This record gives sequence, C-alpha cells and structure tokens, in this order.
Amino acid sequence: MKISVERSGGIAALTRVWTVHAQTQSAKSQWQPIVEACPWDAVPKTVRAASAAASGNQPDRFIYSIRAGQRRAALPEQAVTGPWRVLVDSTRAASEDARAKPERGQETG
Repeated sequence: MKISVERSGGIAALTRVWTVHAQTQSAKSQWQPIVEACPWDAVPKTVRAASAAASGNQPDRFIYSIRAGQRRAALPEQAVTGPWRVLVDSTRAASEDARAKPERGQETG
C-alpha cells in the first residue's frame, strides 16, 4: 500500500510531499489501522472541493491531498484533526526518517 500526503498552499505556496510504501505484511499491519480510522467517505476527494468547503475566506492556509491505496481525500488545514492528523503526522515522520536514514532499508520514501 502506498500512502502519500501532499501539502500545498501557505504563504510561500510551496508543495511538500511525504510518501510511505507499506509493502511487507508487518508494514501493512502497522499502517492499515491508521488508514482505516480516517473517515474517507465524509470528506472531499479533490483539492478544489476541499478549498470550496473550507469555511470562510482563509488565504495562505494549507490544503492536504491524501492518498492511501485507492482512497483519496483532500482537506483544508483546519480539518486535519483526529485520525487525519495521526495519518498526516505519521506519514510525514516516516518519510522524513527514511530520508535521514536511507541505509536502514525502510519501506518509506
């Protein structure tokens, strides 16, 4: 299962992408509960829809585009709470850890 989180927007309008490749059974067992905890059907699927759904005019806020296998979600920064926050933070941490320590052979990137 490939999990990716793309954060776009903000003052500088920079885009950051964090990706995890859960390929072994152990990795899938670790990531599956995190992915399953998110309410995928309750949120927009596209960045455009997420931007339109954001309450009020909030310039310079981040928009997160999240993918896990075949699932898609797009959330404004203020909606990345609860299980979404866990998924985003876990993906970011795993991806950054893998970049810092590539010799460990982790399944992230």
